[in-house]
Amino acid sequence: MNITQLIVYPVKSLKGINVTQSELHGHGLAWDRRWMLVDAQQRFVTQRQLPELATIAVELTDQALVLSHPKVDPIAIPLEDPQGNLRLVKVWNDHCKALPESDDVSRWLVAALGEQAQGISLVRFATEFTRSVEEDFLAGGEAHTYFSDGYPFLITTTGSLDALNQALVANGQSPVPMNRFRPNIVVDCDDAWAEDQWATLAGEGGYELTLRKPCQRCKITTVDQHTGTIPAQAEPLKTLLSLNTQPHLKGAHFGQNATLTTGQGGTIRVGDEVVSTHRET
Repeated sequence: MNITQLIVYPVKSLKGINVTQSELHGHGLAWDRRWMLVDAQQRFVTQRQLPELATIAVELTDQALVLSHPKVDPIAIPLEDPQGNLRLVKVWNDHCKALPESDDVSRWLVAALGEQAQGISLVRFATEFTRSVEEDFLAGGEAHTYFSDGYPFLITTTGSLDALNQALVANGQSPVPMNRFRPNIVVDCDDAWAEDQWATLAGEGGYELTLRKPCQRCKITTVDQHTGTIPAQAEPLKTLLSLNTQPHLKGAHFGQNATLTTGQGGTIRVGDEVVSTHRET
């Protein structure tokens, strides 16, 4: 098996960046989910509330995070940490320390997305703060992440997407691209749902990821990641539910959440050969 795609999402719920390689960290791929949008109550804002966030493109240069949108000129945000007071922001039930970006970004968001973006601001994860991953699935270990939903890595496979799309087409629905699931690492694997049996995934660069927990999917999978719109049918979520790939769990699942067990500071590359070990049954 080989890695066929690597995607970094510098700003939670905005477009991702396809990269050919990335540095591996305990908190995820380099720059992944380092920024996040929050409302006036400092609670995270995602495509669940604003599907149009999918229309904001992201670029990383040597000096800046650059946001762009068809309606406005791009805005560059320096990579060096901003000056300002730390604030507490909330991701699900976690309170995290963050640095606010300038009000210019908030005004830019309103210009791009309209009045629905009023009161939204951009914050940056304060790296002196540690946000721990839930302990329930770490087998006594520990891990941390930035502004991801809960885990530093999300792994999916081409075989599972193929199986899902076959089911969609059989039901008269349109197939969906992998970006509906916003993975970090895509593995080229012929076997559908094979990742649900993997315990670890080791790469030729000397790194190893441990697969911890199936990823439960939400309405973001129904958002067209190109247009920021939601088609009338609740797909692929409805079909995923019917496939019931995790019969012992409630909800729809696609992909596996993972943590880094070996290879801190190493490099993961598209094309890397990877080898899995399987869970004990």
